[in-house]
Amino acid sequence: MNRRHDSKLILFLLVILSGSRLWAQGPPYQTDDPVPVDLHHYEFYIFGSTDGTPVETDATGPAVEFNWGAIPRVQLHTILPLGVIAPANNPIYSPGGTGPSAFGVIDVELGAKIAIIKESKYIPQIGTFTMFELPTGSYDRGLGVGKVWYKLPLWFQKNIGHWLLDGGAGETLVPQTQYRNYPYGGFLVKYTFGERFELGSEVFAHGREGFATPQTEASTLIDVGGVYHLKHYEGEQFLFSYGHSVAGQTENYAYVGMYWTWGDKDDKGKDGDKKETAANGWIQGPMHGHGIQ
Repeated sequence: MNRRHDSKLILFLLVILSGSRLWAQGPPYQTDDPVPVDLHHYEFYIFGSTDGTPVETDATGPAVEFNWGAIPRVQLHTILPLGVIAPANNPIYSPGGTGPSAFGVIDVELGAKIAIIKESKYIPQIGTFTMFELPTGSYDRGLGVGKVWYKLPLWFQKNIGHWLLDGGAGETLVPQTQYRNYPYGGFLVKYTFGERFELGSEVFAHGREGFATPQTEASTLIDVGGVYHLKHYEGEQFLFSYGHSVAGQTENYAYVGMYWTWGDKDDKGKDGDKKETAANGWIQGPMHGHGIQ
């Protein structure tokens, strides 16, 4: 094997790669992207996800996500979820990690993704993806925060040949007792294998989310995931990801879902962004509430 092939193999083992052509990212990863859905195009997901620590495990699903390219360079977004909370009931984490399990509607997510700077040869695309979490989940049962809370990130994206790089950071604002405002951020690398399969790896970190959440301490995770593009319909995909903490509080993350996209072919690419199928939205943050009853 020559040096060129050796270097490619080493890079693959270190990064675990990702991607199918030059497509924007989001689910199944926690790192998002700054590329809105093309004008007059739509995205629809059915998915489930889980995030757990020794304090509590929270699962989302079944859930649906819908994204709409409403106007040029602007995407409107919503997630309508059901969810489960499962406290560990370990006295070490009492009373925050103790209480009954619960299932039901959790906080609904609304958002708008706006492309601020378009990608060029030397400059990455830059944009924001502000989200509003509505208090639709039961606060008393720990399924919701009980107040509107917010995610305020800034993301960038750069396509380099078959590679795609996404990254950024933001702040989550949670105006509720026993919850905290906390920073989060991530960096994702993707690479394309053929025309149908993508693999990717990310480093994602967040601060302490509060006593009433499973994420009572900061954590840094490495996640690995992929996307498979189904053969008989180019707009249909299967998405999956799994991650585990490498620093801070022990934490596990997983996502699995199906994705569909469609729209007016005459409007494809009118926004001027390098976008075929964007993905955005995993429900990250405090949908939990034990210890606040």
